Amino acid sequence: MAGLSRRARQEVADEALLRSLYREHGGAMLAYAYRLTGDRAAAEDVVQEALVRAWQHPDSLVNGRGSVRGWLLTVVRNLVTDKARARASRPQEVAEPPVDVAVSRDHAEGVVNSMVVGAALRKLSAEHRDVLEQIYLLGATASEAATVLGIPLGTVKSRSYHALRALRAFLPGVEAGLERSVS
Repeated sequence: MAGLSRRARQEVADEALLRSLYREHGGAMLAYAYRLTGDRAAAEDVVQEALVRAWQHPDSLVNGRGSVRGWLLTVVRNLVTDKARARASRPQEVAEPPVDVAVSRDHAEGVVNSMVVGAALRKLSAEHRDVLEQIYLLGATASEAATVLGIPLGTVKSRSYHALRALRAFLPGVEAGLERSVS
């Protein structure tokens, strides 16, 4: 070390000081910071910043006022408090609400669809139309439809199945949307 300049010797001494501080107090600092933040990455950042402060102010470590560990843990606590205050003073970011394109459906499209489905329903037999009306338009279950129509449950299920198949044939290009379980 004799060939090094005073500045180079100071840098080597500073690096040795930081390594020594981390080796002796790093675990306690990290545990304390983690307990305060609840976040491992944030705790590591706080410990790093505390060691930078120790490097910037080495005279504070050796001034005889308390222990080195106490000084380091106080710096950790102050850094966590400062970060919490900074976060609280910034306005909270709110995510943009998702755009729901389906909500802005064209009323005319709904009217046309109703007319097309109505025309297709009129092509069905009265028995099939009655079952679909009970289940899909009035929202009845298959057993409720059976009671209202005065027919067995199995007949309601069978008519519903065959009515939907016939309706699909009358509505070209419509596959999805007619799949409601009949139970």
